[in-house]
Amino acid sequence: MERVGLLYMKMIRKKISLDHLGFTASALCAVHCAVMPFVITFLPLIGLDFLSKPWFELGVSLLSVAIGVSALVPAYLKVHRNRWPMFLLTIGLGLIMCVHFLGYHHIEFVLMPIGGFSIASAHYINWKLSRTLHGHALKTDLEK
Repeated sequence: MERVGLLYMKMIRKKISLDHLGFTASALCAVHCAVMPFVITFLPLIGLDFLSKPWFELGVSLLSVAIGVSALVPAYLKVHRNRWPMFLLTIGLGLIMCVHFLGYHHIEFVLMPIGGFSIASAHYINWKLSRTLHGHALKTDLEK
């Protein structure tokens, strides 16, 4: 019985770490997308022009998908069954992919930050739900 509790704790710790990573990456992505139109002309001067390249943005977007799915899907299926994090992740990724694959570049400065903050919100809510339910589940395991 204790072994199951320890395995559950390790799974939650790993999940919380993925949520922290996902939240941080998504928040940085949103800031990057919001600030980029204003600083793009200065990037080559300081050696950071790669931050404005499409391959960099697409790579960060794909990393966001991988982290989001790795963190949110297991938590949804095994821990909390709350649809809000999955909904926000889908909205955020949808907005970002609209810019990259459907050509909405004329409103990129609006869609990308909203998408990034939606994904960051999904990770934050997922983390809060997992933490709250983890504390309840841990208390229940210890009482048994």
